[in-house]
Amino acid sequence: MAESRLLLPEGELEAEGRAMHELAARLYPIPRSITGDGVRETLGALRELVPLDVHEVPTGTPAFDWTVPDEWNVREAWIRDPEGRKVVDFADCSLHLVGYSVPVHERMPLARLRERLHTLPEQPDLVPYQTSYYSESWGFCLSHRVLENLPEGEYEVRIDATLAAGSLSYGELFIPGRSGREVLVSCHVCHPALANDNLSGIAVTAHLARRLLAAAREAPLRYGYRFLWLPGTIGAITWLATNREAAGRVAHGLVAANLGDSGPFHYKRSRRGDAEIDRAVAHLLRASGEPFELEDFVPYGYDERQYGSPGFDLAVGSLTRTPWGRYPEYHTSADDL
Repeated sequence: MAESRLLLPEGELEAEGRAMHELAARLYPIPRSITGDGVRETLGALRELVPLDVHEVPTGTPAFDWTVPDEWNVREAWIRDPEGRKVVDFADCSLHLVGYSVPVHERMPLARLRERLHTLPEQPDLVPYQTSYYSESWGFCLSHRVLENLPEGEYEVRIDATLAAGSLSYGELFIPGRSGREVLVSCHVCHPALANDNLSGIAVTAHLARRLLAAAREAPLRYGYRFLWLPGTIGAITWLATNREAAGRVAHGLVAANLGDSGPFHYKRSRRGDAEIDRAVAHLLRASGEPFELEDFVPYGYDERQYGSPGFDLAVGSLTRTPWGRYPEYHTSADDL
């Protein structure tokens, strides 16, 4: 079968791994969120590897009981101390700005500014990742050590951002198969400056798609393969709402995330629990001879929640190494290359 051609000798595996890491390094500095130019730039880079289609869904489009939000873009965001020095700067790291912060340009005392600052006292040298997608607010993230050393006085705060009607962008690639049934491979593209969550998933799925395209040119594939690179939660909900016919053809699926750390593989079963994809992944992990963990479905995590929602109940599981929230670098500046 053409799919068997995906198995690579050791030397090619090493080269493929290097290429994936290079892709992650290229994407790492791009400021991403659930909408905006950072997502488009990321999809544009992936388009150099695989011929994906970029879809733009306008602000205000209904997606079941959700609505596609305003588009968010940032030109600059910083805090200047009483001496005029930038002590926090979005240009240094996109994690410094709370995602979806509204525009601000004000002066304020440190006591008032502190109400808008987020740190990790238990990890004092790290910058946390925070968002405010669906409520109008603003804030900055910084290391607790920097916060502790801020002098009293008046600070200047600037967030030069736009939050206005635009669109939600996502990438899609379909590789036809003989059976009329499809395998769905999905990952989120909305996280800024986080290498394991989820640049690892983006890099792995892009290179898997490239290999499957090459295999399909040599011999027909049994299943069709549909790859989705979309913003977490709202992206999957929007795709399901606008692609019900395609969703009905999904036989199996995987959500890819957190694939870059040294932890053992973890597979979270689909909502069905004993679907073919659940049995197949369990069999392969047992046959690998490597440590692994199998976990039952729960309605928390990544987009397997949306694909497995009762109205669709697609057989989509989640494959990671260390799952979200269980490694100390999760959603911090330590989740780096």
